[in-house]
Amino acid sequence: MGDGLLHIGPERRVLLIVAAPAEARAVLAGLGRSGESPPAWTPTPINDRFDLVLTGVGKANAAGASARTLDPSRHAAAINLGVAGALPGPSAPPIGGLLLATASVFADDGLATPEGFVTQADMGFPPADLPGVELPGDPAMLLALAALEAVSARIATVSTCSGTDALAAEIARRTGAAAEAMEGAAAALVARRLGVPFAEVRAISNTTGDRPSQRWDLHAALDALRTLAARL
Repeated sequence: MGDGLLHIGPERRVLLIVAAPAEARAVLAGLGRSGESPPAWTPTPINDRFDLVLTGVGKANAAGASARTLDPSRHAAAINLGVAGALPGPSAPPIGGLLLATASVFADDGLATPEGFVTQADMGFPPADLPGVELPGDPAMLLALAALEAVSARIATVSTCSGTDALAAEIARRTGAAAEAMEGAAAALVARRLGVPFAEVRAISNTTGDRPSQRWDLHAALDALRTLAARL
């Protein structure tokens, strides 16, 4: 694919999956397109390399829009791009840094018990044809995207963001993730079901933990997202 990081044949494209309008605008700007973000759940051709779909925030939106848009006859790969919150621990990049998901993990789908959290897979209902609740990034895509010089680690996909220190520490401990977002594993699941290689890349916009103590720089994260898109 020209001078980009991903080398896809001329008859195929990469689907870029983004959740929020601000993220979509940053990605579009990086690809040389300006203006308003596209309507949600509508495939938008960007150039001869990329299509983009704006999903809306959360797992249900990500899964629905990805399944509606991702076409194995058209798309050779899919990438979920967006911002994320850094979880406590040594693995997360700083705010404005990039994180490449070695795996996208369903972090809070399961059962809360007095003895602790039981994952969906441990309940006997793994979300995919895998034994656990994480979906690994495609190895060839991870190798190509390593040129971004992003930190590589798991990214947790949550429905409830960690606005307390206790929850942030629990998600980090239970999943081994360096950051959390709200769509990656859902989009990854759709791509796996359809047989399309998938990767998730995030720019860190904030820390997690007690809300009054969080640090934010959304502008820096969106700038990083724009630069990332330009390098693709």
